[in-house]
Amino acid sequence: MNDASQQRFRRVLDHIDNHLDSDLALETLAELAAYSRFHFHRRFTALAGMTVHRYVQLSRFKRAAWQAAFRPGVSLTRVALDAGYESPEAFSRAFRQRLGQSPSAFREVPDWSVWAKAWRELDEVRRFHMPAEYTVDDVRIIDFPNTHVACLSHRGPPERIGGSIRRFIDWRRAHGLTPAKSATWNILHDDPETTPPDIFRLDICTSCDTVVPNDAGVVAARIEGGRCAVLRHEGSDALLGDAIRFLYGEWLSGSGEEPRDAPLFLRRVAFFPDVPEHEAVTDIFLPLTARA
Repeated sequence: MNDASQQRFRRVLDHIDNHLDSDLALETLAELAAYSRFHFHRRFTALAGMTVHRYVQLSRFKRAAWQAAFRPGVSLTRVALDAGYESPEAFSRAFRQRLGQSPSAFREVPDWSVWAKAWRELDEVRRFHMPAEYTVDDVRIIDFPNTHVACLSHRGPPERIGGSIRRFIDWRRAHGLTPAKSATWNILHDDPETTPPDIFRLDICTSCDTVVPNDAGVVAARIEGGRCAVLRHEGSDALLGDAIRFLYGEWLSGSGEEPRDAPLFLRRVAFFPDVPEHEAVTDIFLPLTARA
């Protein structure tokens, strides 16, 4: 696909993400793509591997499913109606079809192995048609301060991390440490693409000075301060790996810098599904050695 076509198609995907609660008429999307409505749906299907109706349906469902899984304070009826379903029963049928459980059953006992595979179609469309593009000027170097955090360490297969996230959210909510009040961090000890699943480790953290003993497994920890390269990634986590590879590859190769003996870490600035997926914001921190 040439650059002009890529930009036209990306405008459509951005518009869908930003207007999931709107009508999203075929004529409107065709106009954004600068195609006749007689050809737009065929062009979309050829590029995305699914019809535009299917893409919109899956995008709405993904947002709703994430709200059902990670926003327990939101009623399932509200989730269903906001996603455009006529009734909670219709949403439950769609949920069961894709995830093998009803929304209420998932909230009680989630099957994370099915969850991890449920979004691959959408992720592949975004990975191919909405790639993030970076330059060396997008990277800045800062002196990161020692940061005390409350930390829950996830160990085991990456596809089961949803369970750890929910446990951490429950603990965080109980202690009033909302994302608006307390920064959210991930410490990436391992690369999921190269680490055996049974020993994979990722820490889920929030800024916090003290942690009292608890049954959730949350402990006091510290993100070590020092020089760091920082790259801001805006968009889906499906593209996060591309941003990390740019930082380690093109940027690090030409920077004259050396990585410090400390793990890569992230700050989650804006979260999906609280914002449209392409507006999620994650700052990537690569620890660097001190200057002589």
